[in-house]
Amino acid sequence: MTTTEREIPSMCQHQPPCPPAESADRESARLVAHHPEQGWSLLCNGVLCFEDTGELLPDGSVIAPHRPDRVMTAA
Repeated sequence: MTTTEREIPSMCQHQPPCPPAESADRESARLVAHHPEQGWSLLCNGVLCFEDTGELLPDGSVIAPHRPDRVMTAA
């Protein structure tokens, strides 16, 4: 049985529950573990967020880094 064939249980016990890993606002879930020295954080929905803004979803899907192209500064 592969990861995509079985359901991955949610780690979130918050009320109201955090957004699931499949939703567009998945990054707003709460932190479970944070390791800045290694450049990653684990969210309660099972998403691994990396310092370069890339993500690894619980089903093994990869979300490419999505930093803005340029930073706007105030004059």
